[in-house]
Amino acid sequence: MGDLKRAEPESGLDPVLDASDSDDEVSNPNGVRTISDRRRAQNAKFRSWLDRRMETVIREDAKQEMKAADDEELSIRNLMAKQESHVIISDPREYQIELFERAKAQNIIAVLDTGSGKTLIAVLLLKYTIDQELENRGMGKQRRVSFFLDKVDSVTLVFQQFAVLECNLDHKVERFCGAMGVDLWTKDVWAKQFAENEVIVCTAEVLVQCLMHSFISIEQINLLIFDEAHHAKKSHPYARIIKDFYLAVTDLSKRPRIFGMTASPVDAKVNVVQAASELETLLHSQICTTSDISMLSKSVSRPAEEVAVYPPLKAPFETPLHQELKARFGDVGVFQGHFLHSTEISSELGKWCSDYYWSFALQEEQERKVERRVERRFHDTEGCKPIAQLDAQIARLKEAGLLVRNHSFGLPERVLDSLSSKVLKLYDWLSLHFERPSDARCIVFVEKRHTAQLLENVFSQIGGPNLRTGTLIGTSRSTLVGIKSSLRQQVMTLIKFRKGELNCLFSTSIAEEGLDIPDCNLIVRFDLYKTMIQYIQSRGRARHRNSKYLHMIEAQNPMHRQALGEVQRSENLMRQFCQSLPADRLLRGNDDALERMLEKHRGGRTYTEASTGAKLTYWSSLSVLSHFVGCLPQDAESSARAIYVISRQAGKFLCEVILPENSPVRAAIGRPSTKKSMAKCSAAFEACILLRKGKYLDDYLLPIYTKQLPAMRNALLALNMKKSNMYTMRLKPSIWESSQGLVPEELFVLILDLTDGLDRPHLPLALLTRTRLPEFPWFPLYLDSGKKTMNGLRQELTPVEELIDWETIRSVHDNEEFKWTKSMPNDFLTDKFLIDRWDGGRRFYSKGVVPGLKALDPLPEDATKNKYNDNILDSTVSLWAKARAKATWDLEQPVLEAEKVLQRRNMLAEPEDKETTLKTKSYLCPEPLKISALPTRIATMCLAFPAIIHRLESYLIAIEACEALDIKVRTDLALEAITKDADNTEEHQEHGRIHFQRGMGKNYERLEFMGDCFLKMATSISLFTQNPDNDEYEFHVKRMLMICNQNLFDTAVKLKLYEYIRSMSFSRRTWYPEGLKLLEGKGANKTGNEVFKHSLGDKTIADVCEALIGAAFLAHNKQDSWKPEDWDDAVKAVTNLVCSPDHDMHKWTDYLKVYKMPGYQIADVTASQRDLAAKVELEHDYHFRWPRLLRSAFVHPSYPFIWEKVPSYQRLEFLGDSLLDMASIAHLFYRFPQKDPQWLTEHKMAMVSNKFLGAVCVRIGFHRHLRHNSSIIEYQIREYVTELQEAERDSNGARNYWTTVKAPPKCLPDIVESYVGAIFVDSGFDYNEVQRFFDTHIKWFFDDMSIYDTFANNHPTVSPPSSHTFPPIKLILPTQTHLHHILTNHIGCRDYRILAQEIPSVDGSVAQVIAGVMIHDEVAAEGRAKSGKNAKVKASLVALDLIKGMAPFEFRAKFGCDCKPSEEDEMEVLQEDLVGSAI
Repeated sequence: MGDLKRAEPESGLDPVLDASDSDDEVSNPNGVRTISDRRRAQNAKFRSWLDRRMETVIREDAKQEMKAADDEELSIRNLMAKQESHVIISDPREYQIELFERAKAQNIIAVLDTGSGKTLIAVLLLKYTIDQELENRGMGKQRRVSFFLDKVDSVTLVFQQFAVLECNLDHKVERFCGAMGVDLWTKDVWAKQFAENEVIVCTAEVLVQCLMHSFISIEQINLLIFDEAHHAKKSHPYARIIKDFYLAVTDLSKRPRIFGMTASPVDAKVNVVQAASELETLLHSQICTTSDISMLSKSVSRPAEEVAVYPPLKAPFETPLHQELKARFGDVGVFQGHFLHSTEISSELGKWCSDYYWSFALQEEQERKVERRVERRFHDTEGCKPIAQLDAQIARLKEAGLLVRNHSFGLPERVLDSLSSKVLKLYDWLSLHFERPSDARCIVFVEKRHTAQLLENVFSQIGGPNLRTGTLIGTSRSTLVGIKSSLRQQVMTLIKFRKGELNCLFSTSIAEEGLDIPDCNLIVRFDLYKTMIQYIQSRGRARHRNSKYLHMIEAQNPMHRQALGEVQRSENLMRQFCQSLPADRLLRGNDDALERMLEKHRGGRTYTEASTGAKLTYWSSLSVLSHFVGCLPQDAESSARAIYVISRQAGKFLCEVILPENSPVRAAIGRPSTKKSMAKCSAAFEACILLRKGKYLDDYLLPIYTKQLPAMRNALLALNMKKSNMYTMRLKPSIWESSQGLVPEELFVLILDLTDGLDRPHLPLALLTRTRLPEFPWFPLYLDSGKKTMNGLRQELTPVEELIDWETIRSVHDNEEFKWTKSMPNDFLTDKFLIDRWDGGRRFYSKGVVPGLKALDPLPEDATKNKYNDNILDSTVSLWAKARAKATWDLEQPVLEAEKVLQRRNMLAEPEDKETTLKTKSYLCPEPLKISALPTRIATMCLAFPAIIHRLESYLIAIEACEALDIKVRTDLALEAITKDADNTEEHQEHGRIHFQRGMGKNYERLEFMGDCFLKMATSISLFTQNPDNDEYEFHVKRMLMICNQNLFDTAVKLKLYEYIRSMSFSRRTWYPEGLKLLEGKGANKTGNEVFKHSLGDKTIADVCEALIGAAFLAHNKQDSWKPEDWDDAVKAVTNLVCSPDHDMHKWTDYLKVYKMPGYQIADVTASQRDLAAKVELEHDYHFRWPRLLRSAFVHPSYPFIWEKVPSYQRLEFLGDSLLDMASIAHLFYRFPQKDPQWLTEHKMAMVSNKFLGAVCVRIGFHRHLRHNSSIIEYQIREYVTELQEAERDSNGARNYWTTVKAPPKCLPDIVESYVGAIFVDSGFDYNEVQRFFDTHIKWFFDDMSIYDTFANNHPTVSPPSSHTFPPIKLILPTQTHLHHILTNHIGCRDYRILAQEIPSVDGSVAQVIAGVMIHDEVAAEGRAKSGKNAKVKASLVALDLIKGMAPFEFRAKFGCDCKPSEEDEMEVLQEDLVGSAI
């Protein structure tokens, strides 16, 4: 039970909260609202606004979608809503008023013909009841609600009745049925519905469930309306409401009023008086009809009834096609029913229909279903038979299907050799009625579904130009014939019939009752009725003036004549019975009679929960147990269902129910029963009792155990990007500390040289170290002239004695400086390095003595200036006034021409323009200056040394960061991964960087982008391999927990990675070795033991983690030849940084080692699965070793697992998504090395978008292999494929043709991703196969990436490129939206947010997300969609329409905007809001 937890009340999804909403934030002590305080207040306002809006959201969306959408694309609910009648029922007839008055006084069952307005009586009664209810509430009585009940779980009927009531009641009405998922609702949800509505239209089963769970009690109901009340018998929900709950209330005043409606109280061949009496007794009501039948006949048109006699039918026979099929496949079990039907049809409909029956019995789609049914039966007995036997069976099915498809059926002919006399007689009647164009409508009633389909096929060809045929059949699926109908198809057929697009329906009994069907001119009973109510109800469809009701009877067939006579006699008897009932009679029998009548149906026990009143019965226990099992977690290879095993013992049936392995109760055995159904109920009842005793069912008989919601499912795992903490920073690599203070036994030499020299001649330097240094990459230094020179570093193996210029060293050692004297020759002053004694920043290279110039001569105009510039000597001396007055100088000393050394200390950065234009020519007197003993060539190199050693130390620190993760990374990549050169490095912007640090080289942004991709892929593979029982949703959550910034940040802090991050450029105060004491200057008073800190945002630290992963990947990856070992370091980096048991691999091959192939993958392969593998191999050249794995890639989640015991593609799709991301991003990364992550992200969107992958799916042909169980998906795929192929044909070779069509069904891109996941697993985790798929099917589309430059920007709210330059702001979003652009730049408003929250579904439909644009704490615009992203897009569009064109002063007036530019606010708002969002 580790996967289960107690169900806790859920508050729903919170609005998108920012990182600033974390608990560790504190309020401003001064009482001023901080950004975080504002966020919390805004969140509360958004929730309050959402509560107010939620009531109307669903209905508004449905209406808007219906207006824009084609009928074929609407849901069943919206289709029905779109067809809702807005006609107000008025002007009730006299007989309706009469029955209404009687219904006010007592419980009645109104018996009236179909179409006579029974619903109007119900409307009148509801109005009366609601008025009474409002008065009772005014007196303080308990609130009660009315129920209008339909007999079956029919969306069509529920919505149809709702439409009528909503239009005719001035009170709130709501509709519910099982298809809306109401079985999962809690008491609180139902209580809200009961409190908000006066009338509930629902199926009887919905009310049974509510009563059973005690969500409502009988005492809380004031009126029960039973539509088609004659169904109230045996265990029908109508009967269960009365038996189990109505009768339990002994106080008659607390029972609800009952109003039943029916065309006949009898629906079977029974004694009319007895059956009517039993119905009255069960419903505790009196049967009533109009006292004056003439009133009814004046209001309701009755058709003229005629009998059409057709010649006797031929005896059943076998056609030649039938005989051939029987000879070759007569022993195939699944064909036996077809042979029987084909023979019967030969007599009933004729030879052509008998043959044509096989065309849809063995059509390709049906053939596949038969194959799957055979497979299911085989798998149910798996282990008993060899797989070859299954293959042989399927091969014969295919052979039979091929035979039928190759058969030429021809067209039906109006002769007895082709069609039966019965069909020809029908043709005669239809020809007469549809001889000319008209608005006439006809329904032909048949008994069997295949009869309706065959007749439609016949008359669509021979019926003539004015006959437009269709079929209306039930939704239950035939087990023999490939004839299916969905609720959607039913609704669409009725809509077309109502509009006149169809005028002749061939229908089964579904059209007899309930459905709202237009008045017909002709009703034909092609197959006669079996009961009197079928006769009455079908006749009621002929309500048009001068309509006709046709009985088709076979000549010389006494049974047909008898059937006609019986229904007419029974109707007369029923009407006489109803008419003879006195209006003032008392209700007979009451509870005593009912008890006697129900005694024979007893035998089931009940259990009532005392605390709530929830009631468990034999029949309800089946649904309670099913609900419980459905809430258990499912593994990848099982379905949550209870298995009932029935055996026979001592002449009775005994049932055992077996629950899934993860159920706390594994099995229960019921009591012996004489009926199988009761034995099954008994077992379910016992299981429910055990679950209740174990407290696994709560007080309302609902499961307290639910599928565990994965941890952090609703968390916002992004981090704040603002600089929130100070962290220690390493200034020096630890390598310098090695053996520090000891005399080394060996030294290593690193030669520092510059390949292109400096601005003046130089000599290389030798760096002696105790430890061998790693190989360093060349890096540039930028000269004063603006030129670039590369630093060439090399390890030198030559003995130190031979490399070092010892003479110069001794000279420098012996002479700290040279001082000028009169005896110093002028030649000595040439090419010397001079330093100002009092201003160390003034340094010069001397060129030589200038003849003719004296110390007191004026300073030449072209010379650099100093503090004092009266003469050359005055300019040379930098002493302040008092010291200058005391100093004395030799006025005869020579004058030197020199070049001033510019104070460019950071040679790692390009010089700024102003630095390259500074004067350097100087005239100096030598006496006040230090004359360095260092030769100028060495001094020149020494001035470059600080920048060089700074970069080398950064490299060494970067390498140590990689060593902390136990990975080997190229030095340049290591430094790039830890370099943050601006406060907003994360934003990948070329402009507007905050506090940009020059000369730091490449920053981590591209590596972080690459590392993020590898991290996603690596964790996806790990989860896939180690968690075989997790579903896709759990995968996503677990992956998010690993790769989220919060987790990476936590790990980085533990490893102290923040110490390694380089966030400061070269500094002249930190380049020298630690422990070195400065004698003078600004650092002279420092001890050398200071701790340096730098300010880093938490997200920056997390980003560096991803960058290190990217560096580990790029350091070893070979673009054109992948080897597993090349990715070992990247895998290890992921493990060390995610720090999770869900990823503990240290090399690539570890993934394969932990992967244990699931049972479905290695099970015996069927011929169908091998056939799929062969077909797919033609589409992509890869041979699957495990065809069942490939099958899984094409199994839609709607396809039940038990049918083939292969899981859906969701797990493989999760894996393939990350692999395709990797291939796409790596392709762009290598191909465009200079592009920043923003550009890469925007262009990657095209490569991995659902829109593109859907087109790839169709281009390859994968869509043809999808196995699903949804007619909507089938329609969506067909429509998309047609549109896409047309776009490709019209594109003239343009490779972006796919961008011009609508978005594909989600299943199509899912197939591509799941297939990629499948080839990856099948190949033993060989990434080469992923790359080959990418190269084969994807890369071609993106040869020219420029055609996708605007793909991301075509998103409705993404801002297009602009040539305008706006005032820079401190932070620009990675994908700047129009809304952000206009609000921030044009208007200057910064107090806005976009929030989103999921709207809980209350009708079983797909959940929606509502987003709101909040401006100054008020929601100004909203948008709704199925995802948070799209909802925000819609909200942004609405906001744009609202504010576009507004002048700033108008905006400020409308929204109360008083924003002022504040850097702190600006950064905090933008950073926090746009880190990310989760709902």
